[in-house]
Amino acid sequence: MTQAVTRYEALYESVRSRRRRPEAHRGLDAIAARAGMRVRNRRVSISWLRTQAEQVDVLAPSFRNHSEAALDDVTRSMRETFLRGRADDELARRAMAAIREIARRETGEEAFIVQLMGAMALYHGRIIEMLTGEGKTLTGSVAAPLLAWRHRHLHVFTVNDYLAQRDAASRKAIYRRCGCEVGAIHQDLDSPDRFNVYARHIVYGTPKQITADWLRDQLRMGQLRTAWAGRKLLATMSGPGAGAGPGPMIPGLRAALVDEADAVLIDEGVVPLIIARSRREDEMGPIYRDAAVLAQRLDDGADFKVEHARRRAELTRRGRHRVQEMSSHLADPIWKATRRAEELVRQALVARHCYHNGHQYQIVDGRVVIVDEYTGRFLPDRSWEHGLHQAVEAKESVEVTADRETLARVSFQRFFRMYPVLSGMTGTAADARIEMEKVYLRPVTVIPTNRPVIRESWPLRVFRTADERWNAVVESIAELHAAGRPVLVGTRSIEASEQVARRLVARGLPHRVLNANFDKEEADFIAMAGHGGSGETAAITVATNMAGRGTDIKPDEAALTAGGLHVMLTEMHAAKRIDRQFIGRAGRQGDPGSSQIFVSLDDELVRHFAPRLAAIMKNGTSGQEVTGAARTRAAAMFRLAQRRAEHRARTGRGDVLRQDDWIDKHMPGH
Repeated sequence: MTQAVTRYEALYESVRSRRRRPEAHRGLDAIAARAGMRVRNRRVSISWLRTQAEQVDVLAPSFRNHSEAALDDVTRSMRETFLRGRADDELARRAMAAIREIARRETGEEAFIVQLMGAMALYHGRIIEMLTGEGKTLTGSVAAPLLAWRHRHLHVFTVNDYLAQRDAASRKAIYRRCGCEVGAIHQDLDSPDRFNVYARHIVYGTPKQITADWLRDQLRMGQLRTAWAGRKLLATMSGPGAGAGPGPMIPGLRAALVDEADAVLIDEGVVPLIIARSRREDEMGPIYRDAAVLAQRLDDGADFKVEHARRRAELTRRGRHRVQEMSSHLADPIWKATRRAEELVRQALVARHCYHNGHQYQIVDGRVVIVDEYTGRFLPDRSWEHGLHQAVEAKESVEVTADRETLARVSFQRFFRMYPVLSGMTGTAADARIEMEKVYLRPVTVIPTNRPVIRESWPLRVFRTADERWNAVVESIAELHAAGRPVLVGTRSIEASEQVARRLVARGLPHRVLNANFDKEEADFIAMAGHGGSGETAAITVATNMAGRGTDIKPDEAALTAGGLHVMLTEMHAAKRIDRQFIGRAGRQGDPGSSQIFVSLDDELVRHFAPRLAAIMKNGTSGQEVTGAARTRAAAMFRLAQRRAEHRARTGRGDVLRQDDWIDKHMPGH
């Protein structure tokens, strides 16, 4: 199937580039069908979706008049027709109307027209953009039974275990009346329970959990030729799914519905999921420590140069000579191999200059724990590859953990392309439209909002130095707090969130900090983040990207009267989508709100992606804040830097995609 998918992609690209006649598309759809894929349905336009949703809405009164028993009988009858493969558009509309009524009775939530449009688009295999607060959870729960009926099993992917368990529990009543059993896969489940959950019709889980279980299945069933020893090793490993059961845990990849699709399919898409075990002895620990000492003695510029954007370091001729000279006194034979010695020092330089405590990782209980740059959360069970993690540990003078031996691996990008049916939803899909279509052959549809968005976007403020920016941020927070408005302050790192917190303490402003160090208080902080009012009542919440996705901040009446939630970003992110996600916390469902971005010419974004322009502008301006025409030029520079960062990330993902395609073509049993 995978080879057929690859052939289809090549043919599809050639047809699109040559703009052939519409008749050609039917041939492509036939190829896709033979490959097991469901691809773009060219009827699925916004106007067509609205027409379908309105026809579903017309059916609402008849289903509302059904008794409980009658509603269950008609739903059961439609489900059986789906299972026999005889569903058409008319039956899909009637089934959606029935599920909408079931959701209304079980949860008190009745889907709007735009939510029905979104559910219909998901059913037809689209990636949809629905702005934050428009009710993606209800939209997904209307589409999920239809997908499960049609394809027997549906995997619903969420960004963390908490959301998987929460959504599976909150939607259980709807799915049960639709004849679908539901369960959630999470870290604490043992093997027998996982087998039981995967046998259900609808399974919620994170990409990491489900992909890891699929890899274990491949090892157990002998599908990975390159990991022939993995089957024996799997039996000795601990953890969920290890060596359990004679058959596969996951009964096939049928259909997937991805929440926060851009984060999972794009940002996380190239992350490899690896089944590995630690080596028995950590003989490399002293070597990584020696490399860290050598890297510390080298001079920046004269001995090495660092490309921060690529996170890469290169030794100069003098640097290579100094490494050879200094390492000649070390006892371990590995330092006699010149290339290996230079490689170890380069890795130590990258760890020293490109990875920083409070940004890419945090020291927790004497361990280096990775911080997800997209979500701001800890990733305690992940480690960097190729000795980088050990190089960071050596730099921080903590215990150097044993490097791991890889048994099997697959990128999330490659894994999701194995699903014949793939749909998803997010608040920021349009910015990744081209990549979604190219990589996953899934068109993006932007669903309109139920109510007009009235959130105000205040002008970008630019400062010469980071210190001047932080002072202005605190001053603006104080003004908004005095006006009785709740404020959500977004930061790019743990260190930056604590920097803001220290300044707020100095000003005597009450606040809460939400970052990976305080993840246990997340639910309470989010619940209070929308409080407004005079005095100390108005909430000030300083947060990393933990508050940027999946959080529902509801302003109270006092906050709405004062102008709603104000979102303040203290830096621009490397992707515009992340900025949009954070800003989308305000002005939900037609509520008032506002947003503003503060930047400085010292920010990492421009230092790495527009260094010359940033230096010129910093030398050519005076005063603390950049204003007037210079501010317009600075805003353009930041947008340019952001586009360059996005392009760099796309290029990296493209490299992984080509590698995945090569593996599918030349090593189909891999």
